[in-house]
Amino acid sequence: MEKTHKPEEVIFNEDLHFEHQQWRSELAFWEDELKSFKNRLSELVTRWTDKTVLAELEHYQNEFILHGGVIDDLQGTIEQHETRIAAQTKAGQDTLDTLLVKRHLEFRNRMETQRQIYADLKKEFFRFLSRYM
Repeated sequence: MEKTHKPEEVIFNEDLHFEHQQWRSELAFWEDELKSFKNRLSELVTRWTDKTVLAELEHYQNEFILHGGVIDDLQGTIEQHETRIAAQTKAGQDTLDTLLVKRHLEFRNRMETQRQIYADLKKEFFRFLSRYM
């Protein structure tokens, strides 16, 4: 049976830039949410003295700090990609080379993974809040 090859899809810089803009918006939203979650933690710290509850509060505080670091890392990676795109655009190249497309697709997977991790963290945190608010 003879293999048929699909023509390779051409990925344009503007398409990647658009996706970067979407990711930046999502990351900025996560940052805002984390601020409000940290405010909730501050309120709860003043209400509770139970060591179990305080340990859970500390757990979420640590998770939010870690997630904030991940957001910073993801934003930095987007900036690096944008710098590469800008350099290629300036050089008159409208499409990315294979290596940069591969990196972009890997980053998309990172975003999807982090999106799931963050969604799970939020679900846990909301369950926690419903018990102790």
